[in-house]
Amino acid sequence: MPRWSYSMKFRDESNIAKAMLWDVPVHPKVMREVAEAIKGMRTDEARKFLQAVIEKKEAVPFRRAHGKQAHRRGLADRWGWPVGRYPVKAAKYMLKLIDNVENNAENKGLDPERLRIIMVAAHKGMVLKRWMPRAFGRATPKNRIRSHVEIIVREE
Repeated sequence: MPRWSYSMKFRDESNIAKAMLWDVPVHPKVMREVAEAIKGMRTDEARKFLQAVIEKKEAVPFRRAHGKQAHRRGLADRWGWPVGRYPVKAAKYMLKLIDNVENNAENKGLDPERLRIIMVAAHKGMVLKRWMPRAFGRATPKNRIRSHVEIIVREE
């Protein structure tokens, strides 16, 4: 069995709730950008933002993995960074994770309306390696890279 733990430790966890998703079929670079965008938001603000990303009304700023990406209208005004994308699949999984952490907080006795995201992290998961046959006896690797995502919220 694999051993796992959260990347942050707390002395007093009475007002903290945690959740984790394993083997999300999204590249860690994309999950990292979405996680960085919602860090520090309240959970209801993050939910509205992710719904706008799914509807392609608001873009997520891509700060690291942004080679040859288009500039999006309104990004520089809100985030101070013009380059962005609409990672719909990553936003759907992040919404699922926010729902999960809110349920954990409610089960713990915390108020779901007063939760603020204090930590979100995306880690590299396992890689499913496949080979695609090509012409003249060659083959091309076709890897599916997974992510592990964790979130910690605190009641204000």
